[in-house]
Amino acid sequence: MIRAVRALPLLLLLPALLTACGAEKADAGGGRAAAGGGKTPAGGVRESASAGVEASELDGRLRALGIAPELVYVTDAPGFTLAQQSVGVSGDDGFSVSYWAENGAVLHLYAERGSAADCPPGYVCREPVKGRVVRVGGEKVAADVVRGAADAVHRPSPAELAGFLPPAPTATAPVVRGDLPSYGDGAPDNGVGEGG
Repeated sequence: MIRAVRALPLLLLLPALLTACGAEKADAGGGRAAAGGGKTPAGGVRESASAGVEASELDGRLRALGIAPELVYVTDAPGFTLAQQSVGVSGDDGFSVSYWAENGAVLHLYAERGSAADCPPGYVCREPVKGRVVRVGGEKVAADVVRGAADAVHRPSPAELAGFLPPAPTATAPVVRGDLPSYGDGAPDNGVGEGG
């Protein structure tokens, strides 16, 4: 039985923990790269000596998430912050991300293979490169803000991308189990004997 006195500190922390959910801000690393600050390899992430992270590593991290590096686009919208936990896959190998504002408004960005001709209602679509479409829509967002966010769609700089991608997976040593025999097929011996 949990005594009320022991549970009280946890109950007092609960509102603070719930408030923190979804408010994670990504370090954008200074926004877009300056013009001429790097070159963009075919389909990959823009390279820059000041990025601190290799473009090939960023591409590998994207591919590990199931995202094609050439389909990663972001936007700039005044008053909106990228929600790092929203970064994910859209469609087969596309990219999706959401931005939030203090007033509860949310912008959604989806980048996939396709054409702006197939733009669904409620979204503003841009075709930055033939065969790639970026859709921007929102909740509690004025139409001009959505259009402005669609007009500001761009490829992220390496620093910007590194700021919101999950960290690269690290190799871990295998777990050594003490209940596995060193002989036979290695299956645990669960025998209990007679009457078991």
